[in-house]
Amino acid sequence: MNEFIKKRVLDEAKHIIKTKDTIRSTASVFDVSKSTVHNDLNTRLKKIDSNLSNEISKIFKNHEETKHIRGGEATKEKFKRGNNESKQSTISNRQHDIFKK
Repeated sequence: MNEFIKKRVLDEAKHIIKTKDTIRSTASVFDVSKSTVHNDLNTRLKKIDSNLSNEISKIFKNHEETKHIRGGEATKEKFKRGNNESKQSTISNRQHDIFKK
């Protein structure tokens, strides 16, 4: 395995253990795709350090179990910001504007 890739995999793993970040946010930090981070931490890390891989697996399992809560919180914040117009009301408003002309 290329040393650059090995270093990236270990850096990603250490970052996730330290911050408990998601794959998406880790990909953003390291400027790589989500697929790359996923592949790095689920495939390559097992070959490099199995103990570290087990720690990452526990974090990912926790993310999986709590993602519905994080999604609900994001929606709640969206509505607090005032972006709560539904698609249906937007369509109705457009239809009203068309018929008004």
